[in-house]
Amino acid sequence: MTLHLYDTATRAVRELVPRTPGKVGIYVCGATVQSAPHVGHLRPVVAFDVLRRWLERSGLDVTLIRNITDIEDKIIAKAADAGREWWAHAAVFEREFSAAYDALGVLPPTYEPRATQHMPQMIELMDRLVERGHAYATGPGNVWFDVRSWPDYGTLTRQRLDDLNPEATDDAAAGEKNDPHDFALWKAPRPGEPATASWDSPYGRGRPGWHLECSAMAQRYLGDAFDIHGGGLDLRFPHHENEQAQARAAGYGFADRWMHSAWVTQQGVKMSKSLGNGLLVSELFAQAPAPVVRYALAAVQYRSMLEWSADTLDEAQATWDRLTGFVGRATERVGAVPTDEIRTVTLPAAFTAAMDDDLNVPAALAVVHETLRAGNTALAAADDDAARAALVALRGMLDVLGLDPADPHWTATTDDRAAEALDSLVRAELDARAAARAAKDWATSDAIRDRLVAAGVVVQDSPDGARWALADSKGE
Repeated sequence: MTLHLYDTATRAVRELVPRTPGKVGIYVCGATVQSAPHVGHLRPVVAFDVLRRWLERSGLDVTLIRNITDIEDKIIAKAADAGREWWAHAAVFEREFSAAYDALGVLPPTYEPRATQHMPQMIELMDRLVERGHAYATGPGNVWFDVRSWPDYGTLTRQRLDDLNPEATDDAAAGEKNDPHDFALWKAPRPGEPATASWDSPYGRGRPGWHLECSAMAQRYLGDAFDIHGGGLDLRFPHHENEQAQARAAGYGFADRWMHSAWVTQQGVKMSKSLGNGLLVSELFAQAPAPVVRYALAAVQYRSMLEWSADTLDEAQATWDRLTGFVGRATERVGAVPTDEIRTVTLPAAFTAAMDDDLNVPAALAVVHETLRAGNTALAAADDDAARAALVALRGMLDVLGLDPADPHWTATTDDRAAEALDSLVRAELDARAAARAAKDWATSDAIRDRLVAAGVVVQDSPDGARWALADSKGE
């Protein structure tokens, strides 16, 4: 089976046939850096990171563009509320988003363009639309896309124009539009806005509309037509519908396929800061380590709603502990495995079939857990060959998901000296305990164990000797 992916436009799972053999171009809508990132921002980024990893594992050369919207109405408003320049406000939260992505092991995009760096491309796109009769200028600085000039408007989301409600806006210039459904390509400065938040254009000084930004940047880095456009489910309309309309009206083929990741929900309601139930990334990382958060976000198929509950991170932590526990024990037993072997090992057929079936991660994880059980059985039986085979297969599959426990990203520590010192101290205690047990001094042995437990160290006895780990931070 070859890779098949769902296409929002056709509402069908279709085989991925790259426009250029061996290469795939992907544009993913990135963050509007107006405020701190929350869990809803992370899910699509992790979903498309898994897609990118699987494409590369399948031998394809991937160019992935993820933009940064660093000029927008909300950025200007929130910067004013915070008492700082809009560009400084955007920079603060751009760093927060980048730090969150890095912590979760998200591979950096091939290019990460900022909207403010691409005004010439946006003006060029506007010019094409005006010349072709699909856009018009009103007052100085205001340019609108004429939706009724484009008969295919609404085809992405399969909606009739006359059935749609006009995009909500408090913009006084909206009264200049020929039709309430027309959307802004270029906006004149509004009263009270800083002069630095506008640029010169043939249509007057202004700034780009949100939809124009992505179409221009996608064309700049991926060409007139490309393989996949992705983003969160909430971007289908109006953002992606408008992107497609203006790009194709300008004469570009644009995206061959549209992919959307579903929401993170709580009791069936989308989690978002605006609804008051958004979980900030800072809060997530205070509750669980980054790989546990990534596991929770990646474990559900990307088109299915991810229902977030009080147990979500606990369940992910328990699974992560089982995976890291096996990888640690197996590596100790059979030795370290070269990274090249992990990246090139032939993966189990059932895992490959699951990933090729529209990135069916739950089915792929079922294969991971089967391999984990086989590996633990092999360790218990001292079957080193089988244990090593399971270790390599398990790590290879988890590498596709960005969750290989032995990846340096997850094993690196901010203070290696402290970790080494802690290990030395605990090892000394365990050696003393082993000596007491050998002498059948059970009272001393038990006292050492109790002392370690009180310090938050869990001791696990095995035929090969005692191992230790830090107790769960929640005391479970």
